[in-house]
Amino acid sequence: MTIFPRLRSAALVATLLLGSAACSAQELIVSAAASLTNAFQAAGKAFEQTRPGAKVTFNFAASGPLLAQIQQGAPVDVFASADQETMNRAAGANLIAPATRVDFAANMLVLIVPAVSTRAPKQLGDLANPSIQRISTGTPATVPVGRYTMEAIDKAGLTAQLQSRWIYGESVRQVLNYVARGEVDAGFVYRTDALIEPEKTRIVLTIPTTTPVTYPIAQIGSSKNAVLAGEFIAFVRSAPGQEILQRYGFSKP
Repeated sequence: MTIFPRLRSAALVATLLLGSAACSAQELIVSAAASLTNAFQAAGKAFEQTRPGAKVTFNFAASGPLLAQIQQGAPVDVFASADQETMNRAAGANLIAPATRVDFAANMLVLIVPAVSTRAPKQLGDLANPSIQRISTGTPATVPVGRYTMEAIDKAGLTAQLQSRWIYGESVRQVLNYVARGEVDAGFVYRTDALIEPEKTRIVLTIPTTTPVTYPIAQIGSSKNAVLAGEFIAFVRSAPGQEILQRYGFSKP
């Protein structure tokens, strides 16, 4: 199983389109939110064991850029987003097969700090403390965790106070890395991401979100592997698939 390279230009999209013609009919390309990386890699291996000859190739990134790649014509069979908004945009652009869309996982927004930090906010309002100067989350326009974060910050009345302190990441995993390396004082990630770096980060707050953190998955309408795509989606929702997701900290939607 390999990681599908992120697309950065129209030329690269064209190259992938040409290359896709040579792909085996049993190869499935899945574009999935960065927070699903570890869980989906494990799920992909398990799925391949149930489908001899099948190969799952993953492309992990923030949900917004993944959607942009699909809009540019990237040869994707299945799309799994970290939020409903991005999948709604995919549906609005007629990019997915509507009947295949289902929610398959849920998560929680948490605030983490470097494990060695002596600053541990006990409530969101503590982020306004002058000792906390650099706070990270995903870019709200393209990274779902950033949107969830800003909803919580706005609800807490902290938008103006924290405006100059944000360090935005291109994905939730980049935010996690910023905190793990001590490059920021605190960061907003999903609980599942925080569990990946238990020796370098620690969770100090679980943040209630106005919008539930749920993950939808759907087959791309232009997929040439519709049957295999449907089988992968079914596997993710099956008891073995859900067990894998729960092992990595996800809950049922």
